[in-house]
Amino acid sequence: MNLENKKLLLLNTLESFFTSWAFMKAGRMEPGNLLTGVFFLLSFFLYRHISVRLCMKTFMYHPRVKRTGMFLAVLFTILYMAVDYPSYIETLTNPLFRITVIIAVFLGFFIAFYKLLMLLFSYSGDKETLSILLYQPSDKKPMKHFPLCCFILCLICWLPYFLYQYPGIMTPDSINQFEQVLGVIPYSNHHPFVHTMLIKLFYNIGLLFTSDMVIAISFYTFFQMCLLALSVFYFIQTLEQFEIRQGILIILTLFYALVPYHAVFSVTLWKDIPFATAVMLFSCSLLRIYKKINIPNLLVFILSGIMLCLFRSNGWYGFLLCLPFLFYYYRKQAKVIFPALAAILLSAVIVKYPVMNSLAVTQPDFIESLCIPTQQIAAVICNDRELTDAQLTLIENVIDLTYIKDLYNPTFADNMKELVRAGNQDYLVAHKGEFFKLWAELGISYPMDYLKAYVNQTYGYWYPDSFYLVAEGEGISASSLGVSHTPLIGGPIVVKAKEISIKLGSMVPIYSLLWSMGVAFWFFLFCIGNSWIREEKAKLVYYLPSFTLYLTVLIATPVATDFRYVYFMVFSLPFYLMVTLIAPDRN
Repeated sequence: MNLENKKLLLLNTLESFFTSWAFMKAGRMEPGNLLTGVFFLLSFFLYRHISVRLCMKTFMYHPRVKRTGMFLAVLFTILYMAVDYPSYIETLTNPLFRITVIIAVFLGFFIAFYKLLMLLFSYSGDKETLSILLYQPSDKKPMKHFPLCCFILCLICWLPYFLYQYPGIMTPDSINQFEQVLGVIPYSNHHPFVHTMLIKLFYNIGLLFTSDMVIAISFYTFFQMCLLALSVFYFIQTLEQFEIRQGILIILTLFYALVPYHAVFSVTLWKDIPFATAVMLFSCSLLRIYKKINIPNLLVFILSGIMLCLFRSNGWYGFLLCLPFLFYYYRKQAKVIFPALAAILLSAVIVKYPVMNSLAVTQPDFIESLCIPTQQIAAVICNDRELTDAQLTLIENVIDLTYIKDLYNPTFADNMKELVRAGNQDYLVAHKGEFFKLWAELGISYPMDYLKAYVNQTYGYWYPDSFYLVAEGEGISASSLGVSHTPLIGGPIVVKAKEISIKLGSMVPIYSLLWSMGVAFWFFLFCIGNSWIREEKAKLVYYLPSFTLYLTVLIATPVATDFRYVYFMVFSLPFYLMVTLIAPDRN
């Protein structure tokens, strides 16, 4: 064995040691647990294999690849340990021991993530091999009307949920929108006004055929199912234009047709579902425009862009964040793309301001957009930190502090929002500048309180090991509107099958990764990194809409673990994967 091999052997041994230490802590195992030895051996042989494989792939030696791998490995390690690290040192009191353990675990995770990323990059960055695996052979004709078959397959697989949940799943948010549809309460943009009007449109169409409210509601539910399936159709059709193998397209379609939360969401009357279709359609239209600029692609681009802006409040802000980058990216096609972007912007502005104002649509109150700052200030107060008299007076002019410790929930901002609404929100609105100054001052004085509050409020969207209920919605929330859950199929077999299909997402390894928002975000970052290492920076524009929307969630989420807030990202996972693997310039 030469000197280089001996050095590599020693390095792999040390890497495996730190990795097994990190896995031991993450798995809540004692150092003497036999599995720590198993982790060590698995890590050692895996790292030896990775070293051999990387030697065979010359493109992996480019500094860009290593820097990307290191950056993502550091980021993944920070995201994982930000939530998990307290358990690693909870039994230790000596500061030196605590720091030593934190450093050792950090090194272990960094090494594991870096090695695995480099291994994945060695496959996903290999353009020649992927071209053989991805693309349809020239001598094989694709099946006619294949995207239409995918559309129909989705509807067939979702149909049992529609029949069981008939006329659709309606939570309190859905009931609030339906009350607006019936004119029981005034119009509000707290839930997107345009989405409410869409429900009203199909509800009224239903009333043309029946006087039964339940049946009329089902018209919108079925439309929403078709809209979701249509976005799958458009995605598959887009990939078909890039000559992707139909076997791969079938697998991607099965993700939508068979993973149960898509079926449950397809019949849930939430703004998040049509919004997810808007993100998918908008992203696919960006990819199609790269391939060919024509009227159909531009129409989908404009329509989906308008939906993006109007079907969720954060969609508007996400689009505005995208806009400068889109203008820059499409500067060479300015004569065609700029008018399309202007049409999206102008349409959204007209609906959001003149139209809503003329219809007296109430806008969300100020505190609705301040979930994160409100939670951070509340955390400082609940931790009994010292405040100046001026700071305390400013806060007491808005809320009653008597029950704040009882009401404060680190992962749920609604309690604090309601406390402000029950207090004097008008004073808050009139003194915005002073309160933002207060927020900044307390952040400077108590940064760890702010950081912990932020982690508690957002961890579900970036930490890959958090548990939360997904697609657990059932029936129609109680109301006096005259609508109720009226299943067209039922019985113990149907009920149990639905229950098992949802519970499997929290029970079965690997499959459960599809149910994790944190994993979806890590996968999203991997796809971006892979495009970077393949020197395909132009692809970053296809990730831009989802990235900006994700940022808006992290800036203003009211709940730490609500799957529907990032359903648009989960729904587009196959799009991210295919974008990072295909070669858009391929003839």
